[in-house]
Amino acid sequence: MFVPCGESDPDFSGCTLLLPAVSVGNVGQLAIDLIISTLDMCKIGYFYTDCLVPVVGNNPYATAEENSTELSINTEVYSLPSRKLVALQLRSIFIKYKSNSFCEKLLSWVKSSSFARVIVLSSSHSYQRNDLQLRSTPFRYLLTPCMQKSVQNKIKSLNWQEMEKTPCIPEMSDSDYCVRIPGGGITRALYKESCSKEIQMAVLLKFVSEGDNIPDALGLVEYLNKWLQIIKPQSDDPAPSTLPWKMPSSWKLLFGSGLPPALF
Repeated sequence: MFVPCGESDPDFSGCTLLLPAVSVGNVGQLAIDLIISTLDMCKIGYFYTDCLVPVVGNNPYATAEENSTELSINTEVYSLPSRKLVALQLRSIFIKYKSNSFCEKLLSWVKSSSFARVIVLSSSHSYQRNDLQLRSTPFRYLLTPCMQKSVQNKIKSLNWQEMEKTPCIPEMSDSDYCVRIPGGGITRALYKESCSKEIQMAVLLKFVSEGDNIPDALGLVEYLNKWLQIIKPQSDDPAPSTLPWKMPSSWKLLFGSGLPPALF
């Protein structure tokens, strides 16, 4: 499934894998874009898979004309060896009935590559929140049982809120309770499969609505940064606004080109 850019496979043992879910507002994917661009992570390979719609385009993280014509595809892997960070970016949607197959192949690669842990960045429909969720922070987290042992104390110190269990069938008052992530794409499937395979996984998500989701992506990476300390504040003020997140060059056309002057 993983195809390296070089002649040999990179060593992923002990690394943290960051990946998005293709979810409402594409918030996870935008957040991964910010991390790759800010840390100037190097592309080390891609996934050869029939589970996603084929996509090809120019380098989304181009910094000069020289590297703007490099091609990018639907599923690519980036790395920052000095921080033992690996990022998997997804740039297209799943082909019908292929998402479960992708989850199985992905987690098989995670286990065979000896990743230390996996962190999924995701989102969920804000309009499907219950009363408790409406009155609290829009961020939530989930930890697999084997992940809880290693990071539970750190998570508690951050005063984060765990994703609540809600009725599996909302219309039935006597329905069993389970974790539901409406609009979360493969998030729930990845989480459940990781629980059964004893993979250390954390899910970080935000309740959002479709629209301009750049602020949501910035909020999600800042939420992650409180835990992993990916980047440090440029000043003594730890406020999120002081963090130097770098938006990739491809975001200039996120909403298309500007209005033609001939209209005026």
